[in-house]
Amino acid sequence: MISLTESETSNCLRTGVEHTLKCWPEFFVAIKQGRKKHDLRRSNDRRFQVGDTLLLCEFDPRTNNYTDRTQRVLVTYVTSTELPCALSRDALHRDFCILSIEPI
Repeated sequence: MISLTESETSNCLRTGVEHTLKCWPEFFVAIKQGRKKHDLRRSNDRRFQVGDTLLLCEFDPRTNNYTDRTQRVLVTYVTSTELPCALSRDALHRDFCILSIEPI
């Protein structure tokens, strides 16, 4: 019989979480059009997982203001130093992750 720790049990029971994030205009447009299917994000302040949604709020860094446009995307894969690809242990800082995303 396999016994899970409390942390492992809560991971199994976790349902998708929605993260509200800033998104600069050039990235926002490419994601909205379906051309940009990944997003590099800081991961030391959040715990992104497959099944989470991102509420991307367009933010213009030149004016330091939000526009009124938003886009929801689904996280379909997470590449990090914990879930590496061939190079991510060497090329990706542990505080960042690459999220594979699709508009919803």
